[in-house]
Amino acid sequence: MSDAAIIGWAHSRFGKLEEPDIETLFGSVAGAALEHAGVAPEEVDAVFVGVFNNGFSDQDFPASLVFQSLPELRFKPATRYENACATGSAAVHGARDFIAAGRGRIALVVGAEKMTATPGAEVGNILLKASYRKEEGDIPAGFAGVFGRIAERYFQRYGDQSDALAAIAAKNHKNGVDNPYAQMRKDLGFAFCREASEKNPYVAPPLKRTDCSLVSDGAAALVLAEEDIARARPRAVRFRAAVQVNDFLPMSRRDIVQFEGAARAWQKALAEAGLRSAWDLSFAEIHDCFTIAELIEYEAMGLAEPGQGARVILEGLTAADGKLPINRSGGLKAKGHPIGATGVSMHALAAMQLTGEAGPMQLPRADLGAVFNMGGAAVANYVSILERLV
Repeated sequence: MSDAAIIGWAHSRFGKLEEPDIETLFGSVAGAALEHAGVAPEEVDAVFVGVFNNGFSDQDFPASLVFQSLPELRFKPATRYENACATGSAAVHGARDFIAAGRGRIALVVGAEKMTATPGAEVGNILLKASYRKEEGDIPAGFAGVFGRIAERYFQRYGDQSDALAAIAAKNHKNGVDNPYAQMRKDLGFAFCREASEKNPYVAPPLKRTDCSLVSDGAAALVLAEEDIARARPRAVRFRAAVQVNDFLPMSRRDIVQFEGAARAWQKALAEAGLRSAWDLSFAEIHDCFTIAELIEYEAMGLAEPGQGARVILEGLTAADGKLPINRSGGLKAKGHPIGATGVSMHALAAMQLTGEAGPMQLPRADLGAVFNMGGAAVANYVSILERLV
């Protein structure tokens, strides 16, 4: 069995984009990724598409739309993947599994979402479809309300963590300044993120606007190839581990302040990669849809005991110059969160770091990186551990 490696990528800017739909967004990255990889469209064996949609577009059968910009792909198998906010990683892992199973040698992965054309109230309702509507459908403020409830319960159990949440927001916005793809490239500072104000109001207490990721348009693409092909390419990033763990959908079935599915995914991935702990990584891109998510994910990663995640951020351990830089890209918080594109973007940004192609974001040490992409409130959990293929 041959594993897969990433050999090329492309990434649009995230934000409120002129591209009118996902079809155009696909076209902005699919051909560019193939060119970056040095792969002709005719060499692609299958296409893997990540789009959440669920109301962002009237077109909800998108896999073959990639053919619009690359007609040479006609008659290739193309499949749409969807797993809430982990949709992009679902497509990436699907492509890896396709190659590892020997069904093909080269795969194209494209993730995209067009969100900003949808009115704000509708956006909240669409995103709430990633929760358990029977019990959670009436939570105010949509998905921000879901994570506001998680934050509220975390605060009740472990004390007020507002300083830690503000520090996470400030860190990620500072990092986002260096990311040319980021939706918000502004260093907001700790003081602004810490205090509620007219420009930073509460959205779902205790979460303020600076605690919430952005509504975004954007696309990203990857080219994966089996390792014998990848070794001959100028850049190749292999999967040292790739793990998916799903948990119950209803929050009522779980201790929601512990991301148990995420913790299991990390444990399995670290074991598969032969690592003692997450501290052995050079960096990680993790799912900060809300700052409380990044805080609890520190604990799921094993960086701190339950309730002690604040220490990790307040001691600067996850800063760009810290022991384990997390979200050097600015994360979803600053980069933006076009749902179907997010997981693909995270893998592309990790690959950039590992190949020394991250530009202003480049870390001095980038030997072993990880991606954690989460669908729903820690329901669908994907961990990839990546390293450069010699």
